Amino acid sequence: MQVVAVCRNYDTAIEEVWDALTTPDRIERWLSPTTGEFRLGGRFAIKDNASGEILACEEPKLLRVTWEYGGQVSWVDATLNPSTEGTNLVVEHTGAVPPEMWDQFGPGAVGIGWEMMFMGLAEHLKRPDEALPDPAGPEMVGPLNEYMASSNTAWAEASVAAGTDPEQAHAAADRCLAFYTGSPSAGD
Repeated sequence: MQVVAVCRNYDTAIEEVWDALTTPDRIERWLSPTTGEFRLGGRFAIKDNASGEILACEEPKLLRVTWEYGGQVSWVDATLNPSTEGTNLVVEHTGAVPPEMWDQFGPGAVGIGWEMMFMGLAEHLKRPDEALPDPAGPEMVGPLNEYMASSNTAWAEASVAAGTDPEQAHAAADRCLAFYTGSPSAGD
């Protein structure tokens, strides 16, 4: 099992962050339309993303769900705690990743996706009544690609710090970024 953990502080009260994470019409404004039964044991589906079951819901501290994507099931814990900055959100994504996929893309394959969601959540918390711009729109492509490249570099360094051979970690990061941006990797 691999665990990818992402943490971010938000200059917002814990109740506001919780509401943004668990209210379908708000999730739509920072991530994507979401449907389902939003209760313990209920199922949810995020358009063009994952679906799953709600395993634990301890307002406003813990949300635990299955994360079902591409025929695989993994588990996600979102833990919120008050911090001096407002609210600390930690997401731990645990799953059995096939070794060949881990070798090909490294931890950034999961990490970049979560960091992009964290970025969308941060923007939503700044302007909760507005829909975010289309990420595929011309005004967003450049900044998003820069953000992903920066995130990708950090995930490659985290992989090296965890013991991955630096050359292997950076090659996997190149492939990962190419996957996310749709551009050829440096090794192609």
